[in-house]
Amino acid sequence: MNETREINALFHLLDDPDQEVFDTVANKILLFGKEIIPNLEHLWENTFDESIQERIELLIHRVHYQDLQEAMRIWATTGTQELLQGAILAARYQYPDLAAAQVNTEVERIKRNIWLELNNYLTPLEQINVLNSMIYNYFGLKGEEVSYNRKNQFFINQVIEAKKGNPITNGIIYQALCSMLDLPVYAVNIPRQFILAYFDTFYDFTEPADPGDYRILFFIDPIQGQIYTQQDVETYFKRVNVPALPAYYKPQSNARIIQFLLEEMSKCFRDEKEFYKKDELINLSQILE
Repeated sequence: MNETREINALFHLLDDPDQEVFDTVANKILLFGKEIIPNLEHLWENTFDESIQERIELLIHRVHYQDLQEAMRIWATTGTQELLQGAILAARYQYPDLAAAQVNTEVERIKRNIWLELNNYLTPLEQINVLNSMIYNYFGLKGEEVSYNRKNQFFINQVIEAKKGNPITNGIIYQALCSMLDLPVYAVNIPRQFILAYFDTFYDFTEPADPGDYRILFFIDPIQGQIYTQQDVETYFKRVNVPALPAYYKPQSNARIIQFLLEEMSKCFRDEKEFYKKDELINLSQILE
């Protein structure tokens, strides 16, 4: 963006010690949108006062965050709400310049290899065995339990690059692949777990939920693709002393999965200096209510 007299005047006020003045200046700069980012970056490179640089960095972050909020609102109101695209938007909180193609290309490559191995004669369990072989052996995806000290495992681009995620991000990749391959696999709301289930039919999220309309054939742990039976899950409920409510077997919408991802991601920012990031991620998740 070409620097106008107004932009120059605003930039000169960024060092004003009065917080109220800075807030007013910041709000006016935000009105320019992400087109102002190159100007802010140029200003940062030519500023040697660390406190002013911190203010510029915060402004750049706020511009990106403002843009991300709007993108999340648009995703939430589209009919498809593609799961992978939602995860990419969530990752843009930490990596604002992330290009969707970086993730989409790799997932498409895995999908193509799985598709070549699938046929109409395979049972659901055989289909999942093909997926597991391709995802965990051929592609080499690894998984670990959720740890808020390993924040990169919450960002889909980092998971694809390092080939290591947690149940949520691995599960998103797994479910996205199943959707691309027309397999009825959805995340279910098992307490304290992120588990996928293979249903005997596709689920229409636009219709009211009726537990009698669907049946789970088996469950899949996305950490490494382990298969669980209904009895295994019921045993788990007894062990953790939780009643097996019908709602726990209901497929989760893509919006709810991304909302959960953002909520869990927010728990990674526990340092006092990063509390604002926790609040921003919770705010992003609330956009998906």
